[in-house]
Parts: sequence; structure tokens; C-alpha cells
Amino acid sequence: MGDTVVSSDGVAIGIRTEGDGPALLLVHGGMRTAADWAPLWPLLTARYRVTAMDRRGRGMSGDGPEYDGEREYDDVAAVARHIGEVDVFAHSIGAVFALGAAGRGAPIRRMVLFEPPGPPTQSRAALDRRVGWIADGQAGRALVELLVEVMGLDPAMLAAMRDTPRAAGSLAVFTATYGREGEFLQTVDLAALARDVTVPVHFLLGEQSPAWAGEVTRLLVAALPGAAVTAVPGHGHDMVDSAPDLVVSALAELLS
Repeated sequence: MGDTVVSSDGVAIGIRTEGDGPALLLVHGGMRTAADWAPLWPLLTARYRVTAMDRRGRGMSGDGPEYDGEREYDDVAAVARHIGEVDVFAHSIGAVFALGAAGRGAPIRRMVLFEPPGPPTQSRAALDRRVGWIADGQAGRALVELLVEVMGLDPAMLAAMRDTPRAAGSLAVFTATYGREGEFLQTVDLAALARDVTVPVHFLLGEQSPAWAGEVTRLLVAALPGAAVTAVPGHGHDMVDSAPDLVVSALAELLS
């Protein structure tokens, strides 16, 4: 079932809801849309009343004239208020925005966050280089470098995915949003963001994930009294795609 929620600045945020059970909100990461939860969707909707939101600037959602990452805190908060009290599972940069929403008093019960990024994720020079490639019409080159060097994905796996419809969609989202989200992550103060969060938070961390994922997770655990981490062996930052059954099992245990 599709619907629209209006955020604080008037931008329409598209959502899709399905299933029965406790309410669960999914907040996707960069280069993605709500449709990219497909590997988890049937597993989650068998247990929960699941709502997936399209973050602004992609999919079913609108966009503002100028980007401010803090608007995305308000987007998540607006969707949470629309649902009512809700648990949240957020991936990558979506986890940063979920933290911001919780800090602003969104009606969130608990959060499970998977590898939020931050300033350690990529250097200023690397961000500028990739933004330059995008401006020169080489978005594919920039995306592949990001996925290999920052996300830790296998180049052979990327080559196999290159000509798929999903790859084309990811490239379009990346081209439109990478620069602005990268700028936001260069300066976001994660510890300050965490200080206003009072709801229980649990982190998932792939044991094969890049070093920055562990660094940011440890920083946030230190800033969030009572937060805990579950390490997942054999998987990395792409676990939501490579091991959806493990993700759902972890959520079922943590949200039981």
C-alpha cells in the first residue's frame, strides 16, 4: 500500500506499507530506494507491519530546492509520527538520519542501526575526486571506486551486476545525491547527534566490513549509554543484500 507523508519543509515523502504485526520502519542508505529492500521484504512482512520510506530525492519522494542533511532527520520523524510508535531498522547513511530523528523526539521505540557512516568514511580528496568525475560524465567510474574502496565490495561481483536494471537505478540515484550526502557526512558531529537520543539502540556490524564502519560504530556506542553491538561473521556492508535471512533473524532477536 503506497502513501505520502509531508515533511516539515513541505517535501512529499513516499512510503510503502505491508504486513501485519508490530510496526517497523525501514530507512535505506545511499544509492538506494525503498524498492531495494526487496530481498528482505517478504521475510519482514511475514513478521511485522513494515513501512519503507523513499528518502528525499529518489523513488516516490520529492525533493527540496536546496539540500540540508538535517531535513532528512525531519523526514524520518514525519514518517514515524504518521505510523505512530515504531521500531526502526536503518542502513548506512539512513542510520544517521534515524539517529537525528530520534534525537528530535520522533515516536521511535527502539532502533537497530547497520553501519552508519561519518567523517572517517571517506577523505575530502576522495569526495572531491568522485564529484569531479560525476561532473565530467564519469559517474560509473566514481560509483565503482566508491563501492570497492569505501564499501569493500568485490570488483568481480560488481562486474556481474553492471548491466542489470538495479545497477542502472543505483547509478541514477548516485549521480543525483552522492555529492550532497558526501558533503553532509564530512562535517556531521555524530557524538553530538547521539547525545539527544534516549531510545534503546543496537548496532549490527559485519566482521568483513571496512575499517570505518567499526570506527564509527564504536564512537556511537561510546556516546549512547546502554547501546550494544552484534558482530556478524562472514559478511560486510552489503549484508542487507547478501544475507537477508541473517538480517531478519537478528532483527527478530533484537526486537523480540
